[in-house]
Amino acid sequence: MKRHQRFGALLREGLAVARSQPVASAVTLVIVSVMCVTILLTSGKTIGSEQAVLGTIDSAGSRTILVRASPASGLTTDVLERLKDIEGIEWTAAFGPAVDGVNASIDGGRKVPVRAAWIPDPSRLSIPPKADADGTAWASAQALAELGLYDKVGSVSLDSGAQHLVAGEATVPSYLAFMEPLVLVPQVETVPNDDRVSVLVVLAKTPDLVVTVRDTVVSLLGVEDVQEVSVSTSASLANLRELIQSQLGVYARGLIAAIFGLTALLVGCILYALVLLRRKDFGRRRALGATRRLIVALVLVQTSATATLGALLGTAVGVIILVMSGDPLPTAGFTASVTFMAVLVSTAAALVPAVIASRRDPLTELRVP
Repeated sequence: MKRHQRFGALLREGLAVARSQPVASAVTLVIVSVMCVTILLTSGKTIGSEQAVLGTIDSAGSRTILVRASPASGLTTDVLERLKDIEGIEWTAAFGPAVDGVNASIDGGRKVPVRAAWIPDPSRLSIPPKADADGTAWASAQALAELGLYDKVGSVSLDSGAQHLVAGEATVPSYLAFMEPLVLVPQVETVPNDDRVSVLVVLAKTPDLVVTVRDTVVSLLGVEDVQEVSVSTSASLANLRELIQSQLGVYARGLIAAIFGLTALLVGCILYALVLLRRKDFGRRRALGATRRLIVALVLVQTSATATLGALLGTAVGVIILVMSGDPLPTAGFTASVTFMAVLVSTAAALVPAVIASRRDPLTELRVP
């Protein structure tokens, strides 16, 4: 018999054994299901809340370094060239001084600030990569409303006399919200470039890199007067993020370990009792030539099949309860890990009873009292 045929026969026999012991299988299924539901409603809920809180902190700009410079500082767009290859920086953008602009079609319209912008990756703001080639402007939703450009197109006239066509709406992330209402005129990047920068925004890749990236940025500003430059970061938010992640993570891991341990103990006890009840059956199998390895495999297959069904059922019930209650859901990876670990822990807990069953002496078990 080929290997895959032997495996198929073993699987069928294990499933048949599970069906022949409905009480033990049902109890194991219920225990594994309850374990998954408990983990999802406790640690899973905690993980979901953690992700929601961390998402809120991140959306507030926990990775942002903001440099404000006065015209006397001498900060120019050359700084972008110096920062572009720095490890730990995800995104940079430089903005010129704000110039008042109005809707060119409305006399005496409301003024909004218009800024020249040097953005190596404008797609983050929903601005096309080649937008800097034609001198068009891109406005945020708030700026479009204040300008009265409800169709998201038009033109804006600056106090300097220049006029720019507004080509569409720009998306403004949370870390640029302080410049709202925002109208940007993307500029062509040339090196060297001595255009003055009033605001430099640098986004670190991760919150824990904020302080390091900030120090690097400060060292590469190349300004004439450091007194005319202010640098602010969200280091406090980054520290808060790390604290929340650490505290909630420790709590969730400890609770999961306790639940898995208790479940393994219960499953092991149930299977040990099952082995005692079925000792004559195992004795007959041994007398008919079944190897110890085969007996162990049968018990493990029976347990893993029941545990798989219980884990899937418990995970589904747990997710449904979280959805119906409006609680935050854990990540898909966490949910899948709980299901997998439930099966793995239950199968591991069955190993000792399986070994005990395989070591039953056929003569002793089959002896007539």
